[in-house]
Amino acid sequence: MAETKMWGGRFAARTAGSVEEYTASEHYDRALHAEDIRGSIAHAHMMAGCGVLTDAEAAAIVAGLEQVREEIENGSFQWKRELEDVHMNIEARLTEIIGPLGGKLHTGRSRNDQVALDFRLHVTRRLNEWRGLLAHLVESLQRKADEHRATILPGCTHMQPAQPVSLAHHLLAYACMFMRDSDRAADCARRSAVSPLGAAALAGTTYPFNPAAVAEELGMGGVFANSMDAVSDRDFVIEAVFTGSMVMAHLSRLCEEIIIWSNPAFGFVKLPDAFATGSSIMPQKKNPDVAELMRGKTGRVYGSLTTLMTLIKGLPLAYNRDMQEDKEPFFDADRTVRASVAIMADMMDALGFDVERMRAACARGFLNATELADYLASKGMPFREAHHVTGAAVGFAERQGRGLEDLTIDELRQFSELIDEDVYEALAYETAVARRETTGGTGPGSVSRQIDAIRAWLDAERAEH
Repeated sequence: MAETKMWGGRFAARTAGSVEEYTASEHYDRALHAEDIRGSIAHAHMMAGCGVLTDAEAAAIVAGLEQVREEIENGSFQWKRELEDVHMNIEARLTEIIGPLGGKLHTGRSRNDQVALDFRLHVTRRLNEWRGLLAHLVESLQRKADEHRATILPGCTHMQPAQPVSLAHHLLAYACMFMRDSDRAADCARRSAVSPLGAAALAGTTYPFNPAAVAEELGMGGVFANSMDAVSDRDFVIEAVFTGSMVMAHLSRLCEEIIIWSNPAFGFVKLPDAFATGSSIMPQKKNPDVAELMRGKTGRVYGSLTTLMTLIKGLPLAYNRDMQEDKEPFFDADRTVRASVAIMADMMDALGFDVERMRAACARGFLNATELADYLASKGMPFREAHHVTGAAVGFAERQGRGLEDLTIDELRQFSELIDEDVYEALAYETAVARRETTGGTGPGSVSRQIDAIRAWLDAERAEH
């Protein structure tokens, strides 16, 4: 019975049913079927090029693999748990189709380098998909920023009103985060797209293989430098999930702002119906459930990263079966990241902003206090003294229940003789925003330059893909 396993030649008894169920991975690693077939086709072509197979043998194997691909895609393929994984299922069906020649496909190859190749191809493909989704989100933020160049709201530090900024500037901060996430994905993809095929089980192979030919056919950037490293590390997966974790962290921050801003106490955003839910008991409620759930799913991706880091931390060289547990954390993280980025882009397109509510909020937190201090400093007063004088003026206005801009010139001059009528122009919130034209600042010229830079980045991303 043991010989029913492709590796069962030295075994006298068959695997226990409970062990088969415990060790099988075909129910989830079948997600790698496209990459497994691509890798096997490239392997067959390479073996023909090296003389290990004849051209006719390679052609028959490739035709059989194409039939397997078609069966999987049309749903007629019969997956078998007892064959353990995607690789054995595909090879077994190939042999059914073309006969004993199918057994030649695995010449000079181990499941160790085979699965590493499949997974590298899969992770690389997903990373590039993330980049496309992130570019779409960046474009959504850029468009929304373009609409709100003149919209002013309180910028906060410590979640307390600090200085007025343009909404465009605020949104572009998130665009910058997601652009870096895309750059991280591209950098990770470069390291992921390295072919391990030819490393075999761990020591390499005696066949005159040409690993570079496989890498070239598959569009990969290079080949392994060390056969033991090629089959035994999963840092490319960990790096990918770390990148996904950063994406989710940035999404979670944006979700938090949407959640806060949608609270009527702020009232800065108008939640689109398509991205909100109601209450089963309180008919007036409009809950930011999508943003809340996305914020919660961030921890799910973090969990996948922790799983993978823990998985490899104590493994000796080379391959260990523990590594079978690397697939599901990535698959789950990938589903979460792709769905979250796509939904956030759609939600951002649909999100409305209450421009007047944002502008009115600036008057409630003395956001022009720094402007008064800078005004006094421009008149020659040392900034530390100007800071103290402004603080006293804020305290006076606060006790009066008024803003700095509401004080009369005589009330202001009691704090400094340097204050004149031109102070009111300095205290205007629009002036405070407009004056900050330094690199990366919230001034309109700076915001325009930021938008232009993002458009150029988007053009480069489109050209690359």
